[in-house]
Amino acid sequence: MTAWIDGQAVERDEAVAAAAALLAGARGPVIAGLCAETAAVQAAFDLARAVGASLDPAAGPGLYADLGALASGGAMTTTAAEARGRADLVLALGPAPWASGLLADLAAEAPARGRAAGQPRTLLALGGPGDGGIQHVAYPAGEAGLAAEIGLVRGLVAGRIADPHPLADLAARLRAALYAVVVYDPAEIGALGTEMLNGLVKDLNEVTRCFALPLGDPHQGRAVTQVAAWSTGQGPRVGFGRGYPEHDPWRFDAARQAESGEIDAALWLASLPAPLPAWIRTVPTVALLGAPKGDEARVVIGVGVPGEAFGAALWHPRRAAIAWQEAGSQEAGSQEADPIRSGAPAAAVILADIQTRIPAASAVSQPESSASC
Repeated sequence: MTAWIDGQAVERDEAVAAAAALLAGARGPVIAGLCAETAAVQAAFDLARAVGASLDPAAGPGLYADLGALASGGAMTTTAAEARGRADLVLALGPAPWASGLLADLAAEAPARGRAAGQPRTLLALGGPGDGGIQHVAYPAGEAGLAAEIGLVRGLVAGRIADPHPLADLAARLRAALYAVVVYDPAEIGALGTEMLNGLVKDLNEVTRCFALPLGDPHQGRAVTQVAAWSTGQGPRVGFGRGYPEHDPWRFDAARQAESGEIDAALWLASLPAPLPAWIRTVPTVALLGAPKGDEARVVIGVGVPGEAFGAALWHPRRAAIAWQEAGSQEAGSQEADPIRSGAPAAAVILADIQTRIPAASAVSQPESSASC
């Protein structure tokens, strides 16, 4: 079986009907997770519009560390392909870049295009564990954290710190680079660190070329951001409670809404691996999962894993774009092939089926409660 209600196996049609009834009767529903193929994310936005729900991706904290800094001061970014082709200096911030595999690729070759073509590539690490198998220069981060260290580097680059400093060599290397790239994980350095980094990059571009390279999250957050942009013209955390999309990163944080009692029903979408939030146990929830056990939520429906059971458009971190991934690939997630799961329908199909069972006037007849207005 691939569908359950209250932990009991049922026919899929019965579970879909129960999911539609739960969402249609809610006054403040939320659709969260959004760790899925692009078609399913689009279907989730369509369903949210139909039932007056808000949306919040699993990748929300990291996304908004980046988006908030971008909105407040702008950003100068590049892609992994450009970094491989042009960068003569790469600075890795924190531990995350070392776990991504990107630095190993960058260390294996020298820049072949642009001003730095033919020059050796230098790898630097600030506050990360490094890798004994990759030649690099390491600079320890102080107890104040990465955001503070980035601020110190920015001050040193601008010449605002006159006294000798342990990070002065790092600042000098950045200024001397022909094409520098700073690799970071927004979720790791936070909103303040990202804002400070964007300022550092802009300062360096007064004297050389330098760009930030944010790592993609493992939960399709970058793809969700693009779907949100073309669907609503706004960021992913939007709500349709008043019949039109309203963007508010604080207001539509699903964890905050659950804690404050502002939501009374939820749909968790994760056809790809994503950790289940704790609030699923306290809010009546429909869960569409690529690897279900049956007891994760009130209603659980198994769906096909994109890139494994069927071809799908997914975020491609090396290309920094949404790209097609053929069926049978293991790149999308960590699950092993399962013949039962492989026969499950795509999440987009289930979401569309749920939407067809929602009364047309549902969002109007069940207005959003005042707690989340």
